[in-house]
Amino acid sequence: MNMKHIAWALLLIGFTVSCQISDFEESYVNPATVAETSIEKQYTGFVIANRNFVLPSYNNYFISLRITANRFTHSIGWVNGENQYVPGSAAINDRWNNYYQFLAQYRELEKVYNGLSAQQQTDYRLYMITAATYLYDHTQKIVDLHGDIPWSKAGMLSTNGGNFGISYPEYDTAESIYTKMLDDLAGFADELRTLNVNPGIKVGFDTQDLINRGDIDQWLRYINSLRIRMLTRVSGTSTFGARANTEIAAILSNPGSYPIVSSNEYNINFRIHTLGTLIGATSFQSGLEDWNGNIAGKYMLDHMLENGDPRLTYLFEPGIEAEGTFISMDPLENQSVQTELVATNTLAIYNRSTTSRNQYFPGVLINSAQVHLMLAEYFTKQNQNAQAKSHYETAIRESLGYYQDLRSLSNNAISPDPAMVDETHVAAYLVAPEVAWDAAASTDARMQLIARQKWLHFNVIQPFENWAEMRRVDVLNLPFWEDQSNQQRFPPARWIYPDSEQTYNPENYARVQPTDNLTTRIFWDVD
Repeated sequence: MNMKHIAWALLLIGFTVSCQISDFEESYVNPATVAETSIEKQYTGFVIANRNFVLPSYNNYFISLRITANRFTHSIGWVNGENQYVPGSAAINDRWNNYYQFLAQYRELEKVYNGLSAQQQTDYRLYMITAATYLYDHTQKIVDLHGDIPWSKAGMLSTNGGNFGISYPEYDTAESIYTKMLDDLAGFADELRTLNVNPGIKVGFDTQDLINRGDIDQWLRYINSLRIRMLTRVSGTSTFGARANTEIAAILSNPGSYPIVSSNEYNINFRIHTLGTLIGATSFQSGLEDWNGNIAGKYMLDHMLENGDPRLTYLFEPGIEAEGTFISMDPLENQSVQTELVATNTLAIYNRSTTSRNQYFPGVLINSAQVHLMLAEYFTKQNQNAQAKSHYETAIRESLGYYQDLRSLSNNAISPDPAMVDETHVAAYLVAPEVAWDAAASTDARMQLIARQKWLHFNVIQPFENWAEMRRVDVLNLPFWEDQSNQQRFPPARWIYPDSEQTYNPENYARVQPTDNLTTRIFWDVD
């Protein structure tokens, strides 16, 4: 971890927050006045700290995703070029540094909490359970990008009294981080369900909780659905396979105790309630649209067109000069032809009113379609075909509803109105050649159906989930242009660490240096 960045982050984070979120400025702790902070303020500061990588922002989409996950999943079309499969340092550094600023804020919350009396710690336990859940959600994403990371001892500079000498953190293995998170989340699922919450503390929590607005039932759904996501991710490994089966079964067998995100009304989102707060109004627009970052991916668009996908006009729109026709670009074509085609403004693009110009577009954490697709996979592997089919088809319906809901939130009308969709269209899609469950005669064929629906549902909206699942399951067999000018000829297996690790944390980095390359697979990538 870049300790220099963390030190300055703790000192300056309050000054780097946009004036548009001035209501939250007091939530950012200044170590010089740490005695003046509180659990409530620090909790909100912690949640706000990574907003640019939850809410759709310029930083995330243009700097990080445009040249990495969105390409590696064929969620977008782009002009091929040399070195396109090597993640740029700006993309890596931006996300890495933000995560460790976020983690440092969590350590400050822990520090404040540990300074409370035993009774106060009991009263504020709700804050710590929910904060850890939110931290683990985003920690999984970082682990899935890099593998081993500094974690259990990271972000401790303030806790260690500013002593740099004891604050350079060791790397935790990816497996040990997953184990810790799964153990804790299982405990949280029982503890929060039975927690006796102080009414006065709950009033404050309702205000400070920017994710679920104090709804404890929603936090329980978040916890259990996050457990399913992590367990699914590691289910193919020898270390976690049996645990995944046992714990997912336990969650599903007792929905009263372990509720999940089972329908769109329970989706976990970081929502925009008032324009002009939290993030810039055009941040998603510039992040996705600049430099043609919103061109539809050919294989995704082709599937939707050929199979009558009812989500098509909610998710995509014809190019400005295409006269209503959906046109895609061959990703295997040479650069000059691709460049000329992009310049015509005829290529289909992501629906701007649904996505990039929708100023109420939320930060997506976990949603119903995602959960049902994971459960379809679980039941497929358990040879429970009827259950698997039910979750698979429910996921498709929930995905359509999800994109309809997103469009309904929008305050923008630049794109054509989506086509009217009714049950006839949905039923026809469910029996289309590349969709029909009953036409899949084997487990492998059903896994391919599930993987394709994850890919379609995630697209550019949940890009790192998309890339992680594509690496883990690896059944879509999408063709990529071969970059013969570079040793990395196709999409990588992971992101490398930022150069700052070698500079500021060299002794600990030395342990992971032998595997710090683009070809080392994350431990769950066993296919």
